[in-house]
Amino acid sequence: MNYILSDGNHREDLFPFTFTRPVSEIRVGILTISEKWEKWLNAPMSFKTEEYLSEKYPLTVGDENIVINGSYLPNPKLIETIQGLKKGEVLMDGDTYVAYSTDNPQKEFSDEDYITVQWKGEAATIKNTWDIFSMNAEALQSDFDVVTKGRKSQPIPDTNQVKSPENIFIEEGATVEFCILNASTGPIYLGKNALMMEGCMVRGGLALCENAILKMGAKIYGAVTAGPGCKLGGEVNNAVLFANSNKGHDGFLGNSVLGEWCNIGADTNTSNLKNNYAPVRLWNYKTEGFAKTGLQFCGLMMGDHSKCGINVMFNTGTVIGVSANIFGSGFPRNFIPSFSWGGASAGYTAFRTNKAFEVAEAMMKRRNVEFDHTEAKILEHVFEFTQKWRNY
Repeated sequence: MNYILSDGNHREDLFPFTFTRPVSEIRVGILTISEKWEKWLNAPMSFKTEEYLSEKYPLTVGDENIVINGSYLPNPKLIETIQGLKKGEVLMDGDTYVAYSTDNPQKEFSDEDYITVQWKGEAATIKNTWDIFSMNAEALQSDFDVVTKGRKSQPIPDTNQVKSPENIFIEEGATVEFCILNASTGPIYLGKNALMMEGCMVRGGLALCENAILKMGAKIYGAVTAGPGCKLGGEVNNAVLFANSNKGHDGFLGNSVLGEWCNIGADTNTSNLKNNYAPVRLWNYKTEGFAKTGLQFCGLMMGDHSKCGINVMFNTGTVIGVSANIFGSGFPRNFIPSFSWGGASAGYTAFRTNKAFEVAEAMMKRRNVEFDHTEAKILEHVFEFTQKWRNY
């Protein structure tokens, strides 16, 4: 059986993160959604996504294909139900398809072409940007159980103070010394070659993924994920960093999501609670308005390749697009379009692609990753697509 992950019907609700990736490449917990499906199904995944993303995330077509809605997170009952689908059947969750079996996955989906099987179980879904941090604790525990099943952790060095060591897993090459690790409230996972520097205070859950670094004296709590290659420091509560992003200095980041290749300047702070304790509203690209999250705590959503300078102050519920560069005094507005350059005091201008590409190339080179033609084409598309939100 050939498995394909589609973007489903929530891609626009997940901007700015899905400007630069399929829905299933969102990281929540330890793994991306596609990595979760690969582990549960023990099979490779390919992607049914936007044409401009397909060179980086290609589609593989087989004789028998099951297309899975990439906003759904796998669980045992869902896996069993999907594997039991017969050719021409679709698994529906209300009005939304979960998966369907087809010999022509490139054809646009219509439920009228399939025999309906109604889903009667429960499944976590990532439908909105704030779901990424809101569901991180649940996803982290699920991933921890799958990734560590039947395996033995590297020893926990006795220089650390530890509570609930059975909920701590250290991969080969990871280092942690002279830290406080409380895994009674959630698992603590250190990926291959991860580094937790001295003096860190961690209250699980935490996923410090492969080659990620937790800086000295960091205070971590509330289901935090630092994806592969990330650097994290200061005070962090219930936040997800996808991969290769930096928040390495003092300052608070809470109830927030950062994409890839982001950089947060020293002493930058995000507000995650309004002064009047009212529910937070977030910019929604699909409706071009501010959507109700129903959450009292919600901080910063920052798309790939965006940066901010030192001492920036972000309002509660701020959304920043792709390849933005924010600096200066005062509070930036709470929706900053992609490829914006400036801040509250200086105003904004367009961050032209030639300059943005220079920054992207320089940062990626530090991680020994090439900024190639494929990456440039994706960002060029995003620049053109998001022009309507820039009035400069």
